[in-house]
Amino acid sequence: MDIPESMQQELGAWNNGAGIDLESWIGCMGSYDLAVGYCTLFWPTFQWIDGYIVREGLTADYLNSWAKKEGATRYSVECLVNHLHIADIHCNEQVTSDKVVALGKVLKEIYTAKLKLQFPEHPCEVQFYIPENKEDIISYQLSFFQIGGENLPAHQISAS
Repeated sequence: MDIPESMQQELGAWNNGAGIDLESWIGCMGSYDLAVGYCTLFWPTFQWIDGYIVREGLTADYLNSWAKKEGATRYSVECLVNHLHIADIHCNEQVTSDKVVALGKVLKEIYTAKLKLQFPEHPCEVQFYIPENKEDIISYQLSFFQIGGENLPAHQISAS
C-alpha cells in the first residue's frame, strides 16, 4: 500500500527519526477493540432483502421508504442506502484527501471481493466517488448496486 503523503512525516518521526512501518505503527497506536470494530467496515456483512442487496442492519421498512419514491429504481435505492461517506468513518478527527482516497480505494476492492463471494449469482458494481474539488472531503463516497438494476422499477417489500 502506498502510504499517504500526509502520514509519511509522522511515521518517519518514530524511533528517533528512523521511522516505523504501517503494521508496527498499528501495533503501537491501535487496540484489539478497534481491530474488531474495523471488521464491520473492512469485511462487512451484506444481506438480501427481497431482491435488494444491502448492508447488514437495514430493514424492509427503510428500503420501502426509498422504493416508494416516484421514479425510484432498484439501482437508485441500492446506491442510496448502501453509500458510505469515507469522512464519516471517524467523526472526531480531521482527515486529508490523500487518506480518504487511500481508504476509498481499498474499501472498493474489499467490497467488490466480498459481494462477489457472498452473492456470486448477483454481480454488483462498487463505485468510489472522488469529487472534482479534492478538498471537499465529505463528498468522497463508496456505494454499490446490482448490475442490471438501472432500469428496473423499485418495488415495495411486503412485510414479513
